[in-house]
Amino acid sequence: MIKDILVKLERDAARDGVCEYAVSVAEMFEAHLTGVAFGNAGIPSFVMPDVPSDVLANVIAENETVARKAVDRFEAAIKRNSIAGESRLIVDGNAGPPDALALLARRCDLSVVMQSDHAGGAHNDLMIEGALFNSGRPVVIVPYIHKGGATLNRVVCCWDGSSTAARAINDSLPFLRRAKAVEVFIVANEKTRVEREIRGADLARHLARHGVKVEIEITPAADIDVASIVLSHAADLSADMIVMGGYGHSRLREFMLGGVTRGILETMTVPVFMSH
Repeated sequence: MIKDILVKLERDAARDGVCEYAVSVAEMFEAHLTGVAFGNAGIPSFVMPDVPSDVLANVIAENETVARKAVDRFEAAIKRNSIAGESRLIVDGNAGPPDALALLARRCDLSVVMQSDHAGGAHNDLMIEGALFNSGRPVVIVPYIHKGGATLNRVVCCWDGSSTAARAINDSLPFLRRAKAVEVFIVANEKTRVEREIRGADLARHLARHGVKVEIEITPAADIDVASIVLSHAADLSADMIVMGGYGHSRLREFMLGGVTRGILETMTVPVFMSH
């Protein structure tokens, strides 16, 4: 059940599509929506000692002003759509924005974050990693090209038999129950054992007990092509959402995205529901 949603607000009004998407999900589940903006974003701590105090003060003030404008737009959106919600503006604190987002996400059922647009100067990779790996909660990543609210005509669930994939599919059940069509998609390659393919049928029976009728599709592909195969398949089906496990590995106690996860997030064109 999804009753408490967190959305990371964007500084640029042109990226408010993530807010529109989160509002529509809150409407779908009659959920409370919290919007959080960070006034302390974009200032690497390691450069602070080398920045003149007056320059640093101006940068901080400008960032806070931009964040407040994002909060104002969010509050107007929830009022316009009669959504129960609240806003948070974080301008200081010991934790950096990714850690602060993860702490807030732990107290919600779902977080919503927009995809990075590196060419456009919008970098959310660390925010996504924080929400995915450090919150213990699922996250929906919304493509920066996405327009409009959430639709669930067809959902593609990626399945490889792993615990991470199982967690993602279980966490996404509220969405799957509302979807008109759900497909379990298995990419068979040298890392896929035969019994994992058989488990696709077991998974279908499990989901049926939750009122979710699924189709199963198995396609062969090299391990290096998994991300492109998934995205191509979702595009062919005109899927509205991809559900998948979020994979990564730890380096010096900081998570880094795995290859397939990173590939999906770099080139995604539909919202992706992820759990770790």
